[in-house]
Amino acid sequence: MAEMDTLSSSMEDYLEAIYHIVARKQAARAKDIAERMNVNNSSVTGALRSLSEKGFINYAPYDLITLTKKGKEHARYVVRKHDTLKEFFMKVLGAQEEEAEATACKMEHAISPDILERLIRFVEFVEVCPRIGDEWMKTFEKFCREGMASENCEQCLSQCLETYKEQEEKE
Repeated sequence: MAEMDTLSSSMEDYLEAIYHIVARKQAARAKDIAERMNVNNSSVTGALRSLSEKGFINYAPYDLITLTKKGKEHARYVVRKHDTLKEFFMKVLGAQEEEAEATACKMEHAISPDILERLIRFVEFVEVCPRIGDEWMKTFEKFCREGMASENCEQCLSQCLETYKEQEEKE
């Protein structure tokens, strides 16, 4: 992204809020944004001016707010980062939704594109790999709660191999 296209974390939060409101209502109002973000109207006005000047939104005072093509692309990217992180925290780490949501909000602004892609691939891998999948996730949750003795690893590997062989036979 060009230097002018770089947005602060706060501006990305506004863009993300606008994206979600527009997805629900086709357009946003400053009041909708203030309510969603729990900020005052004057903060919203300043952010809207800045986003408009940078070409991310169509904005005029007291009018409906929509995203430009550039704004939609950037907002989708921010939402993708947020959703990926939240999904990773919940599906892989077993975090509760509220904590996963709050942490994703903080981290979405700092994660690099390469790390984001690796996280996406990791979550996909965890979901489809016969050695990992749901059973692995349940075992990880148990490990977080209780710890695990290393002798359980051999038993676990044997079970994984049996499950894999059964799946191969079905196909």
